[in-house]
Amino acid sequence: MKTFIKYILQKLMGLNTYLYVFALFVIVKLRWDKKEKDFFHFLKLFGDGGIILDLGANIGATSYHFARKFPKSTIFSFEPLKVNMDILRKIKLKFGLSNIREYEMAVGDKNGTAEMVMPVISDVKMHGLSHIIDEGNNLENDGIRYKVQIICIDDLAALKDPSNRVTAIKIDVENFEYYALKGAEKVIGMHRPVIYCELWENDNRKKCIELLNNLKYSAFILRKNDLVLYDKAKNEKHNFFFLPDK
Repeated sequence: MKTFIKYILQKLMGLNTYLYVFALFVIVKLRWDKKEKDFFHFLKLFGDGGIILDLGANIGATSYHFARKFPKSTIFSFEPLKVNMDILRKIKLKFGLSNIREYEMAVGDKNGTAEMVMPVISDVKMHGLSHIIDEGNNLENDGIRYKVQIICIDDLAALKDPSNRVTAIKIDVENFEYYALKGAEKVIGMHRPVIYCELWENDNRKKCIELLNNLKYSAFILRKNDLVLYDKAKNEKHNFFFLPDK
């Protein structure tokens, strides 16, 4: 039913208008959505001032909340698809979020270009499921394909200055998290930010946890409003918090 409603709205409004209205809806809905309780707990784990990396910013809902809660911080919003980034820029303009800096590019472990796909299911463009095409992903690759720029976070000039402190990183890049983290090892090692990301139960999760363990981070999940150490045998969640070891 939801897919059919999306189909009708996209047809009536056109994709750009639909995404803008949807972004406004998500911004309001996010705070009241029980599924997003983890995200808002993440916002309690660091203070204002410094740089927040929003990797996989999509249409700007999380960047909006970062920018409003942390007005003294600069949010680096990475989103490779122009159609999504155009909406993020509209959100930035509408709410006067001058502390957002947009990067229309993907993040990974190498610089260059990559191919992405926006899945189309029952004639509905699934912008939120857009992902880099990778042999190990096993994701739906039928849809609209794009060539996008990809960069290592470690190679971003603005982050090479140690005084530009990175306080937090949010990653939602559809099963490409390991490569994003691999390309940010120096930044993570230098600044020791709090990290929040969605990790499905697969090899990508295992590799991300191992990489961050090697960087002296521990994995946590939120249970009953408290962070508890991740235990593979007991875990049923996909949202992970990585905190630097003391």
